[in-house]
Amino acid sequence: MSHYAKVLNGKVVDVIVAEEEFFDTFIDSSPGKWIQTSYNTQAGVHLKGGTPLRKNYAGVGFTYDEVNDIFIRPKPYDSWILNDNFEWEAPIEDPNTANEEYIWDEENSNWKLINTAD
Repeated sequence: MSHYAKVLNGKVVDVIVAEEEFFDTFIDSSPGKWIQTSYNTQAGVHLKGGTPLRKNYAGVGFTYDEVNDIFIRPKPYDSWILNDNFEWEAPIEDPNTANEEYIWDEENSNWKLINTAD
């Protein structure tokens, strides 16, 4: 079985599990296009060592970039930018260390310490 994302106007609106042959008999009169996605692909890496498919496993709300044939996660914060690898990143590097955990504080455009492991 494979996963397929329904894309409408560049946005993923549905994801299903189906055999490829399903689409030979499936009648879908709703607008949009079904595009295969891989459950094992995240951030351009196939988690089981295979070939990654379309950068990320698609989820509802993801964007489909037809030019690059990839799925892009929703933008987590207004200030974050899409890098050359099509991943969202904060405008300031994440300071996470082995002993500290941070979360992004959009209001102050900076990282906020939330946990110190001792």
